[in-house]
Amino acid sequence: MSQLSEQELVRREKLAKLRELGINPYPADLYPVNHTSREVKNDFEEGKEVVIAGRLMLIKVQGKASFAQLQDAEGKIQVYFNRDEICPGDDKVKYNEVFKKLLDFGDFVGIEGELFTTKVGEKSVRVKDFTLLSKALKPLPLPKEKDGVVFDAFTDPEHRYRQRYADLVVNPHVKDVFIKRTKLFNAMRSFFNNSGYFEVETPVLQPIPGGAAARPFVTHHNSLDIPLYMRIANELYLKRLIVGGFDGVYEFSKNFRNEGMDRTHNPEFTAMEIYVAYKDYNWMMDFCERLLEYCAMVVNESTVAKFGEHEINFKAPYARVTMADSIKEFTGFDITGKTEDEIRQAAKDLGVEVDETMGKGKLIDEIFGEKCEGNYIQPTFITDYPKEMSPLCKEHRDNPELTERFELMVCGKEIANAYSELNDPIDQRERFEHQLKLAAKGDDEATEFIDHDFLRALEYGMPPTSGMGIGMDRLIMFLTNNQSIQEVLFFPQMRPEKKAVPLSDEGKAVLDLLKKAEKLALTDLKTQSGLSNKKWDKTIKELTKHNLAKVEKTDDGLFVAVIA
Repeated sequence: MSQLSEQELVRREKLAKLRELGINPYPADLYPVNHTSREVKNDFEEGKEVVIAGRLMLIKVQGKASFAQLQDAEGKIQVYFNRDEICPGDDKVKYNEVFKKLLDFGDFVGIEGELFTTKVGEKSVRVKDFTLLSKALKPLPLPKEKDGVVFDAFTDPEHRYRQRYADLVVNPHVKDVFIKRTKLFNAMRSFFNNSGYFEVETPVLQPIPGGAAARPFVTHHNSLDIPLYMRIANELYLKRLIVGGFDGVYEFSKNFRNEGMDRTHNPEFTAMEIYVAYKDYNWMMDFCERLLEYCAMVVNESTVAKFGEHEINFKAPYARVTMADSIKEFTGFDITGKTEDEIRQAAKDLGVEVDETMGKGKLIDEIFGEKCEGNYIQPTFITDYPKEMSPLCKEHRDNPELTERFELMVCGKEIANAYSELNDPIDQRERFEHQLKLAAKGDDEATEFIDHDFLRALEYGMPPTSGMGIGMDRLIMFLTNNQSIQEVLFFPQMRPEKKAVPLSDEGKAVLDLLKKAEKLALTDLKTQSGLSNKKWDKTIKELTKHNLAKVEKTDDGLFVAVIA
């Protein structure tokens, strides 16, 4: 166990004293809560008796009478402790010892009391009796306030994501994001169910990673003695169900891709995929914009969502632009009918970084991503992708070089991808084989597997079908004005936590200075620290010894940098 702070030691002493008084700090029996803080306020009735429970978030001890703030799942309510109300007899231990000396911020308590309004008009609970339900041994990272100024707020993303439990307690607005996330899932599920489509579940562990091009996580099944792959997409399984006779299926799918992490990517993410028989991508565009308009209204009670400096309007209909027209508009180059070499040269002329491993589809994708994608702020369907970019998509009915595909762009990011699904098993096999050749050539986004069972399913016959996938994490980012995917995941993937290093006060102060700047000239850092030469030398040695900082020699002199 890591070294305990002074406050943690004090709380453990209080824990022991509670037990000496015969009080179980972690009772097992049910506590008969009958009201929440919200219900108390909304259905307030002077003198009404209530039983509530939650965390103590503020305690103002004032002799024989004290005020505190109780926080439950729905908000906060003021509670009033009066010594003689709680301890009507001669024994005043429960108030004088337990309440005043042994309770702390963060402790869970149950309260029996009656409602009253204070002289300043605040709806409160007069405590008749209280029960300790759980003693908190670690102090919450509560912000402090002095002269109306808040400081030491719990805002460091590294700490917030690692300790989401503390983040949710001390930053109540964070909880609102996750409430909206659940509202989004419920809204989408309701929209699909009301349309007559069927929610299903497909395997997370798969013998072949399919339905997308991505690097999978690999594991091993001991009993079967075979490698298995964490799902990168559920597309091929859902299409098997269309073959099997379902007219419309959808799934909220946990997917896993063993790739990079950034502000819009996490190795574990949630996608929604839906497949509907006898439809095409034109129908799916209409369906998609109606779906998102409905979801925006349920989540935000408005079709307009703020995202950074932009206001996005999810009200249907959305603009529709072909990929060829988009590239032509923003680069002046027309990809129609061009060879791979011509497109590669055009990409180079446009300053787009390409290499010899890239096929025609990948080259077009790079040009679009670099020069066009970021221009689409309002929801816009980009349609009719080149065949090379879409191995699972049906050939365009009017142009054999293209496919019937769209992606929905919002604020320069893709949030939905949809096809008129390829249901010709011979064409599908040829497309898979072409992908194998691209993979052999070095294209890391081409699939390296052929799913022969999926091809067999197609040979039994799949009706004309349209399918769509939506990145749920990215969509909720747009609906809650969050620029980082970590903000909309309860527990985002993190690097292993470094063990806490016991530092001197000087070491902590210098490290804080460094963290704000990441890198500082050694002389500037020494000046800012205000330390004597002896203390400065000792502090720098302490930080470098624990691999928290490093001194670098450059042409411009000596610099000190934080080690991430």
